[in-house]
Amino acid sequence: MRSTYLRLELLRMFRNRRFFIFSLGFPVVLYYLIAGPNKNNDDLGGSGISAPVYYMVGLVAFGAMTAVLSAGARISAERQTGWNRQLRITPLTTREYFRTKVLTGYAAACATIVVMYLAGATLGVRLPARNWVEMTILILIGLIPFAAGAIAMGHLVPVDAIGPAMGGTTAVLAFLGGTWFPITGDGVFATVAKCLPSYWLVQAGHVGLGGDAWGRTGWLVVAVWTAALTALAFRAYRRDTDRA
Repeated sequence: MRSTYLRLELLRMFRNRRFFIFSLGFPVVLYYLIAGPNKNNDDLGGSGISAPVYYMVGLVAFGAMTAVLSAGARISAERQTGWNRQLRITPLTTREYFRTKVLTGYAAACATIVVMYLAGATLGVRLPARNWVEMTILILIGLIPFAAGAIAMGHLVPVDAIGPAMGGTTAVLAFLGGTWFPITGDGVFATVAKCLPSYWLVQAGHVGLGGDAWGRTGWLVVAVWTAALTALAFRAYRRDTDRA
């Protein structure tokens, strides 16, 4: 039952035109529009990172966030139609249901990562194989709190509001996380940014580029957000179950 449900979810996602437009196409178009004219800039905003590399990493984070959070939209739609109640009378367990949503979101994120890496390569991004692997692993770890957040949003936000909620959340987190410009200094803005998982998601890419590692602060922020959003997701799910 579990493998069948996962296969159906993956097929449904990859047959969805909106997935290709917003999770794959949109970040690539933005990348060429922003990084293309600045492809000869080797020190973007004093970061020491070239514009094609910086924006590739930033838009990988943006696209991956969008892809993982899209699981919340599917959950919200299933709640409205009553599909999730139907699933409860099948052998599919709650854990398998959530695992499938997370794996589906990660599959979408992986597709986004691959497409963005290929786009970066067309603008001259060249990294050692070890850096590509390290960067990818840390990005996937950095997406964990977003997977939990997607489940929470799917059970808390009605289907007619989930689109704006997801779009607004992704836009704010991307802005504060440093997707569009390097965040430097020790001011209030930088302090707030470093308390958000999106900042460390972008930094995960920079680690793979030879930058400083996350350190204790990065791991702590990701862990705290993951624990908090996971607890919220299970509470929201139980509330829906009690109401059903």
